[in-house]
Amino acid sequence: MTILEPIDAYPTQRISGFPVRAGRSLPFGATVVPGGVNFSVYSNHATAVTLVLYREGEPEPMAELPFPESFRVGSVHAMTVFGLDVEGLEYGYRVDGPNLPWEGHRFDPSVVLSDPYARMLTGHGPYRNRSRVALDDFDWEDDRPPRLAHEDLVIYELHVRGFTRHPSSGVAAPGTYAGLVEKIPYLKELGVNCVELMPVFEFDETDNVFTGVNYWGYSPIGFFAPKASYAATGRSHMQVDEFKHLVKEMHRAGIEVLLDVVFNHTAEGDERGPTISFKGLDNATYYMLTPEGYYYNFSGTGNTLNCNHPVVRGFVLDCLRYWAAECHVDGFRFDLAAVLGRGPGGELLHNPPLLESLAYDPVLRDRKLIAEAWDAAGLYQVGSFPHYSRWSEWNGRYRDTVRRFVKGDLGVTGELATRMVGSPDMYSRRGTAATVNFVTSHDGFTLRDLVSYDHKHNEANGEGNRDGDDGNHSWNCGAEGDTDDPAVLATRARQQRNALLLLLASRGVPMLLAGDELGRTQRGNNNAYCHDNPLTWLDWGLLEENADLFRFTRRAVAFRRAHPVLRGGSPASVHWHGVRAWQPDWSAHSRVLAAMFDGGGGDCVYVAANAHWEPHALELPEAPRGQRWHLFADTGAAPPVDAFEPGEEPPLANQAQLVAGPRSVVILVTR
Repeated sequence: MTILEPIDAYPTQRISGFPVRAGRSLPFGATVVPGGVNFSVYSNHATAVTLVLYREGEPEPMAELPFPESFRVGSVHAMTVFGLDVEGLEYGYRVDGPNLPWEGHRFDPSVVLSDPYARMLTGHGPYRNRSRVALDDFDWEDDRPPRLAHEDLVIYELHVRGFTRHPSSGVAAPGTYAGLVEKIPYLKELGVNCVELMPVFEFDETDNVFTGVNYWGYSPIGFFAPKASYAATGRSHMQVDEFKHLVKEMHRAGIEVLLDVVFNHTAEGDERGPTISFKGLDNATYYMLTPEGYYYNFSGTGNTLNCNHPVVRGFVLDCLRYWAAECHVDGFRFDLAAVLGRGPGGELLHNPPLLESLAYDPVLRDRKLIAEAWDAAGLYQVGSFPHYSRWSEWNGRYRDTVRRFVKGDLGVTGELATRMVGSPDMYSRRGTAATVNFVTSHDGFTLRDLVSYDHKHNEANGEGNRDGDDGNHSWNCGAEGDTDDPAVLATRARQQRNALLLLLASRGVPMLLAGDELGRTQRGNNNAYCHDNPLTWLDWGLLEENADLFRFTRRAVAFRRAHPVLRGGSPASVHWHGVRAWQPDWSAHSRVLAAMFDGGGGDCVYVAANAHWEPHALELPEAPRGQRWHLFADTGAAPPVDAFEPGEEPPLANQAQLVAGPRSVVILVTR
């Protein structure tokens, strides 16, 4: 019997001196195969495609290999090239075709394009957008995702570089994935069990016309490629392994890893923007275009990715499957996710194919999907985002309600009650896991600034203070910015505790902004996207300076984890009170609210919030099942008795009445 050997392990011809053969159409990208590398790229309108190969760091190509017509299947150009040294290889594509912008085509063969499926880009230097071939040899050992229940998460949003870049961080590799690994013990001590990483896809850190700095990274270039400059080993092209090591170590500590992903736009901008990848590969497919060939701009950044085109939809799916299956990440938060529900002309789709596909994708089945359910063109879908019983949402209404109540606004007490029990007006059929509650995020004031500034102070951004949100619902507590007034400082400290305590005592998934537990400030800048400096880096000296705030936050997180009744249950298991027990005051002038979360067993928590500047004596309901009230936290008390260790709460002296001090929140627990 003749034994057939794998025929695709052998070249059939030579192109530009390299042995090649027709490649495999799938998967897209550069894939190491026996004896060579398979290159596969999509372009529906190209007339010619050329693979451009470089030796590492060299300005001129070592070879350019045109794809023969026989190497094209449909709109996919694929070629296997043999004899390549992949560890010293950089590559890209020249793509020729019509340059007719009014028809949507912007082909320019003078530009060498990045491979949109590249799992690694050079990431630095003059050739930072060149693609590289990633080896798949990472040892995951026995890594298992924690797979925490959604409602049990305490999310901690952080910027990989900013978290450890400050000299005070004390880590060996500041500003990197490796530096973040060194801070895992801190995250454990704080008690969070999920980190949400701001964008780690490759982006251009210099593409800001005002300050020359793009710090946040919401302009992706390489969707499959972890950012090289966030890796201590990036210059030796080990960023993929370093990122995987971060995920593995987080999992080992019981912490899940979510990625903040950007599929609404790219760094290529509008007609004036650079050609990097999609624009030169097949502009008419990848972007939403007007009938005249201009870019729709629902992202506020110049272009909008055509996410519901079948090819682009496949790209997004392939990308997320890669991060989930190959990099073991536990879920995704989608920037401006409302864009993902728009059709090619920007119209709102009733059954968006991309969102449906993500919801039912078999690889992503156990991954968290969180939508920022609005876009930059005014589409606001908080509570109405197409969810397919899978998607959660950043709850902007929760943020605004808590801010307004803590500030002392009238007319929000009733809405606060709704938000505290998981916003059933929006999520009654989906459960409390559907709402991701937060008071602050990277986009806006830090918590300390929220109570220190009435107005934004974005002058350093170079846009004349016109950028950033004007509707912050902030209050400076009596002085704008820095002050030595002890009364103002005491009020600010209490207001921070009030917001944190309400957040961690609300049903839904709480999200903390990194550094809020330490009193981090951006000096009133509520749009610090363009600062890669101490303004945005976490100053670890605050851990000692604001030790009381850290201790308070840590105990509040631990208290939440100790009491399942705060994490889920029906709205009927919450009983409302006011100054008088069982008599909540829903009137417009009320600033007092009390809730008793009673799970029916031994788990009962009473939360009283007083946003008035006067104290109020609250009649307490009788503790159920013959138990007694114990005091967990009182933000009106001086540290360290503003919060106790969970399980060590002292009994309340007066079981019938509680005095909630001016602008304070009190939490009791039965035992």
